Amino acid sequence: MNRRIALGAALLALSLLGVAAPAVAAGGGDGEEAHHFNYYHGFVGVREGVEPNLLFRAPGTPPPLGAMLVNTGILFYILFRFGSRPVKDALKKRKAAIMQGMDDAAKMKDDAQKRLTDLEDKIDHIEDEIERVRREMQDAGQAERGRVLAEAKERRERMERDARLLVSQELKVARDGLLEETVISAVTSARETIEKAMTPAEHRRLAEEYLAGLERSLGARRSAS
Repeated sequence: MNRRIALGAALLALSLLGVAAPAVAAGGGDGEEAHHFNYYHGFVGVREGVEPNLLFRAPGTPPPLGAMLVNTGILFYILFRFGSRPVKDALKKRKAAIMQGMDDAAKMKDDAQKRLTDLEDKIDHIEDEIERVRREMQDAGQAERGRVLAEAKERRERMERDARLLVSQELKVARDGLLEETVISAVTSARETIEKAMTPAEHRRLAEEYLAGLERSLGARRSAS
C-alpha cells in the first residue's frame, strides 16, 4: 500500500512538473526569465514591489513547484491517513470472501469427486448389488411365506379347538336330554306298573300312612316353635 502511494505521488509530481514548466515559460519575461523555473517563491501569494521570496512572488510569476509538492504531499497524507484503513478493511474482506469462495469451491469439488467415486464403485459392482437385492427379496418372500403358514396353522388349531368344544357341549346336551327322557320314561312305566298292581285297600293304606306322616311332621314343627 505504501509503495503504491509513493508511486502515485511520484507520478503526480512529474505531471505537475510537466504542467508547471510551460506555465512558467508562458508567464515569464523575455530571455532567460521566460525559462526561469519557480521552485519556492511565493508560497503565500502575489505582491507588487517586493523581491521574490519564500512568502511572496512578483505578479505573473507562476505558482511555486514547492507549494504544489507540499499540497500534493498533504493531499496524499490525508488520503493515506483517513482512507487507508477503510481500503485495507475492504481489501481484507474481499480477500476473505475470495478465500471463502475458494474453500467452498474446493469442498464442493471434493464432495462431487467423492460422489463420482461412489457412483463408479456402484457401477463396477452393479451385478453384486443386483444379486444382493435378489437375495433380500427371496429372504423377504420366504419370511412372508413362513408368517402366512404360521397364521394358517394357528387359525386351523383354533378352529379345531372351537369345533371340539362345540361338539362336546352338544354331546353333553344330548346326553342330559337322553338321560332325562330315560328317567321320565322309567318313572312313568314304574308308576303305571304300581297303579296296575295295587288294590283299593293298598291305596287307602298308603294315603293313611301319608296323612299320618304329614300330621307327625306338623306336630314336630309346632313343638319346636
